Amino acid sequence: MPRSSALEGVIHLPFAEQIAFFRRKLNVPTERWDDLWQAAHDRAFVVAGAAKADLLEDLRGAVDKAVSQGTTLAEFRRDFRAIVQRQGWTGWTGEGSARGEAWRTRTIYETNLRTSYAAGRYAQLTDPELLARRPYWRYVHSDTVLRPRPLHKRWGDMRLTLRHDHPFWATHFPPNGWGCRCRVVAVRAPAEGDATEPPAGWDAISEATGAPAGIDRGWGYAPGANAATPLLDLVEQKLLNLDAPIGAQMWQHLRPAVQVEQRLALADLVDRVAGSLRAGGRAALVTVVAPATVAALARLGHGLEAAEVWLRDEELLHALRDTKAARAAALPVQTWRDLPRLLETATPYWDTADPALVYAFDADGGQGKVLVRVNYRDKLRVGDKRTRVTSNFVRTGGIVDAANLRDGSQYLKLPKGE
Repeated sequence: MPRSSALEGVIHLPFAEQIAFFRRKLNVPTERWDDLWQAAHDRAFVVAGAAKADLLEDLRGAVDKAVSQGTTLAEFRRDFRAIVQRQGWTGWTGEGSARGEAWRTRTIYETNLRTSYAAGRYAQLTDPELLARRPYWRYVHSDTVLRPRPLHKRWGDMRLTLRHDHPFWATHFPPNGWGCRCRVVAVRAPAEGDATEPPAGWDAISEATGAPAGIDRGWGYAPGANAATPLLDLVEQKLLNLDAPIGAQMWQHLRPAVQVEQRLALADLVDRVAGSLRAGGRAALVTVVAPATVAALARLGHGLEAAEVWLRDEELLHALRDTKAARAAALPVQTWRDLPRLLETATPYWDTADPALVYAFDADGGQGKVLVRVNYRDKLRVGDKRTRVTSNFVRTGGIVDAANLRDGSQYLKLPKGE
């Protein structure tokens, strides 16, 4: 029997875990909806095409009101129109027609409400006390949708009931697509007639979506399951997929929230290499090129493909072993550990003789310098993942004569902005 709209509304009344999940998110500017992938949405609030900080903050406020107060779609639409007019936002998908605006506002509203609801339920369902009493989860299909997805309906009709730690839930914890209203309930054990194994082939990946059958592209994750993932991990993953201008802007917003994690990760890499004098193919994020520097390089014809700057342990090991150490020209270990902080105020240059981005900063013993190889394609391991990327890598560093940087014959000074 179809569930009434009144009951559907009760199911989606805001609750503490849902609100807490949403408010832990940080604003992340994006160009496309898939700039941020799957589980990264647990830590970030995004609206595709909203890259300005003020615009994103206003949109977040409207969504927060819907999440925390249970306001209606009609009220959200009024807030959306006011924000678009006040911020002068143009070019957004759906702009220019009543139908397009209706679709876009519903997408933003429902996606945020349903994922935050699911994440809040995930927090409740994984509470140790509840798991001890009700370790099984049952898939419940919503009969209120106009065009039910056949597989979602099948999972609900068969009363699919699995232990909470079954691999199925890692990819199939609902919602499982745009507009999906399915949910999960906790039970003590499967009841008579419940299916206790998912259908054969449930985990086969579709070439069209990159997700299991029945799961929309980008929805193959459990909302809330990664809410405790270190934010730096998600930021690094996102930076690898962003064009340089938008990545540089994003870093300006997120740096205050992740800089402690970032500095600790870099210091850990330096300490391990300095202690063992061995490289293991790992890398750490050092900095992200400032928006003004990215723009200046583009004007010079040296546009960056990405904005992040990485230090790999291979180059660090080479720098620590460099024979320049005998001439007191090598950067001390502590300087390498402090590199993220030092580069925040460093002066950027473009090396016109040996094309590279150069950062100059005050260091013990004189003028410190690191040379960054830009738009270099190679394999990069961040955490446990190794992938081929085109990015920017610290090649070397040392103590130099400041006059060489400032005479203008080889090094072109660049703006750095904030």
